[in-house]
Amino acid sequence: MTDFQMITAAAGRLSGMSARTPLLNSPFLDEIAGRRLFVKAECLQRTGSFKFRGAWSALSNLPEDVRRKGVIAFSSGNHAQGVALAAKLHGVPAVIVMPHDAPKLKIDNTRDYGAEVVLYDRLTEDRDAIGARIAQERGLTLVRPFDEPLVIAGQGTVGLEIAEQAVESAIAGAEVLVPCGGGGLTSGIALALEAHAGFRVRPCEPEDFDDTGRSLEAGEICTNLPGGVSICDAIVTPQPGKITFPIMKRLCGPGLTVSDGEVLEAMALAFLRLKIAIEPGGAVALAAALFRKDEIAGDAVIAVASGGNADPETFLKAF
Repeated sequence: MTDFQMITAAAGRLSGMSARTPLLNSPFLDEIAGRRLFVKAECLQRTGSFKFRGAWSALSNLPEDVRRKGVIAFSSGNHAQGVALAAKLHGVPAVIVMPHDAPKLKIDNTRDYGAEVVLYDRLTEDRDAIGARIAQERGLTLVRPFDEPLVIAGQGTVGLEIAEQAVESAIAGAEVLVPCGGGGLTSGIALALEAHAGFRVRPCEPEDFDDTGRSLEAGEICTNLPGGVSICDAIVTPQPGKITFPIMKRLCGPGLTVSDGEVLEAMALAFLRLKIAIEPGGAVALAAALFRKDEIAGDAVIAVASGGNADPETFLKAF
């Protein structure tokens, strides 16, 4: 299981490789949120999302002889790009299994990083089974998108930076809102902030895909019904992970949900007021901070903007 020591070790391996992304603030957004609102801009991370952290953490910890054979991952796009770039920087092959309806930008970027892309139908095919089969056939190491301790450790480095930047910005305590799919980022940040009194991590999800929020309320893993549609492709997962859920159950507050319309409005406000571009899945925490203010406690809130890889057509829907 991931622990704080694994997160600090991952931070050491990421030193000089990942960006220390800024914590941004705008008085215009403060007014809407009804409190000081800070945005952790992971959309400015390498590959455009926090996923590079977890990918580098996992690959850099592999034995050289294992890493040399190559890696495989399955992802709707951000984990794909993170693994593809981490593999390229290590000089090893990567195969990425992606849904055919993933944003074209994410598919193109993954190929441009040098990875082989295998497309599948998310409604009729099982990506886990496809990834496992190819891994066995080619002798590749599977790098899971969230249910992998070393990936969680890499994502947890976001929490280490939040703790440092909170001191720099005189934030004594805050609810930390995190876009949540399988829970790798949420659980990693929660572990990193566990020792910091006054900071509580809360998962944020799109309506009808609130499996983590419902799971936390029920005390056991709940699943989403298949066939649903959301613009938040990056965090549409069937259920929280078997590794991530116990961490979130122990450390996280109740989940928050937002509508696709609120996500688009948050994207527009982030661009206009913070001058950053956030993809829909990466904007759910900001949307929750802005439009669920009555469900948030304290005079400060930190929202993680987890990714910025939106197709132009999708981004323009926000305006």
